[in-house]
Amino acid sequence: MAGSFDTKLGDERAQLEAFVHDQREQIALLLDGLDDEQARRRLVPSLTTLGGIVKHCAFVERVWFQVGLLGRTRAEVGLPEDVDESFVLTDDDTVASLVADYRAAWAESLAAAAPYRLDDLVEHNRRSPMTLRWVELHLVRELARHAGHGDILREQILAADGQEPLVVP
Repeated sequence: MAGSFDTKLGDERAQLEAFVHDQREQIALLLDGLDDEQARRRLVPSLTTLGGIVKHCAFVERVWFQVGLLGRTRAEVGLPEDVDESFVLTDDDTVASLVADYRAAWAESLAAAAPYRLDDLVEHNRRSPMTLRWVELHLVRELARHAGHGDILREQILAADGQEPLVVP
């Protein structure tokens, strides 16, 4: 599902899923055309790197859908208990592996949510209960925030390396 969905027509779920989709695409594009060193480069004192943002967003997808919606434990899904650890890159993390894992987490989320209605309850999150609608809206907010942070980091990295930034419509 590449590109933007038409969010102006269609029912509430189609519109909401289109907004989530667009933010997911923005996260995946953060690493587009970068090398592994650029993805790992730290420009701020926190653990935030472009690669770390993408890795964290895969964590977010799995926490909300695999754990929160489906009731799996973090251990079953292979997730750290501490959210800060979700930004930590290992020696095995590459641009390609991070984007592939994020897209896999995204596909898992779509499959997990498909049989549920927006009013169905998500009961296995520390903030539960809440509706799937709330989770989807929260995801738009969280992914957009991380995409914005990533856009700034990406622009700084590319400028420092004498490269032109990718302009995303």
